[in-house]
Amino acid sequence: MRQLIIIGSGPAGLTAAIYAARANLEPLVVASSVDVGGELMNTTEVENYPGFPDGIQGPELMAKFQAQAEKFGAEILYDDAVELELDGPVKRVILGSGKVEEAEAVIFATGSAYRKIGIAGEERLSGHGVSWCATCDGFFFREQEIAVVGGGDSAMEEATFLTRFASKVYVIHRRDELRASKIMQERAFNNPKIEFVWNSEVVDILGEDAVTGVRLRSTIDGSERDLPLTGVFVAIGNDPRTHLVHGKLDLTSDGTIWVDGRSSRTTVPGVFAAGDVLDPTYRQAVTAAGSGTVAALDAEHFLAALDEAGAPVTSADEIGGRPQVDQPVA
Repeated sequence: MRQLIIIGSGPAGLTAAIYAARANLEPLVVASSVDVGGELMNTTEVENYPGFPDGIQGPELMAKFQAQAEKFGAEILYDDAVELELDGPVKRVILGSGKVEEAEAVIFATGSAYRKIGIAGEERLSGHGVSWCATCDGFFFREQEIAVVGGGDSAMEEATFLTRFASKVYVIHRRDELRASKIMQERAFNNPKIEFVWNSEVVDILGEDAVTGVRLRSTIDGSERDLPLTGVFVAIGNDPRTHLVHGKLDLTSDGTIWVDGRSSRTTVPGVFAAGDVLDPTYRQAVTAAGSGTVAALDAEHFLAALDEAGAPVTSADEIGGRPQVDQPVA
């Protein structure tokens, strides 16, 4: 049986792995078979991560995270956690391959997933003009007119990146002002290829076998119109990947995992959370990395107490009782 299993390989999971490996915990990182490296693998230039004044590509940054974790002895497993058994002193992680890994402690750092609009045509035309990743699919839209749906930093980054390929990029936003940071807004406003469509929501994506346009509804008067397009990039936010712990760990009203104060301790002793799964507000690579540090240190202290006393020194009661939170959200 292992001392520690870390589920997730984004900034939180790999930072936790670096700290845990340096503490000789020999962590196993269940990195996923598909989403290795987290959301930064789909990001172009990262300009705000400390230590890289000239910026760094998202995949390159995550490769450095992983190399550093492996340097200190972390084991990376390219498989998926499909079920968790967290009660009791032995935590069991069932993998997609059918193998079961056991550990005394688990750090849950699965990040977040792209949020979908939830409208007609979105699923049907996924991969046929509908995308959630500009860096993955932008190349296929050379000299075409496309749209980005959203008004935050992610939407502005997607739109700006897509101007490398598209002849025009519409930014469709429900309001008349953006939520994005000032610098991201300025870049988009100053780009001649970007045109803003204000006070509008996408109610349908048109096309049979490929995207031919979107149907827009005014958020002011409810009127509708069609906008011809060949591609739609959805950038309206993310939801924490907590489905594996529904009914096992307490969640907050935001759908994130409840933790005790500024710690990473969940309501199950020996289970810790890090990164976007507990953060509904900031959701930055650097805050996720800091959260991974906290989780690794908390896990180290928990395991040290087990070695000394033969039993955990903390429980849900000892950390202030079970919180008053909503039931797990679907």
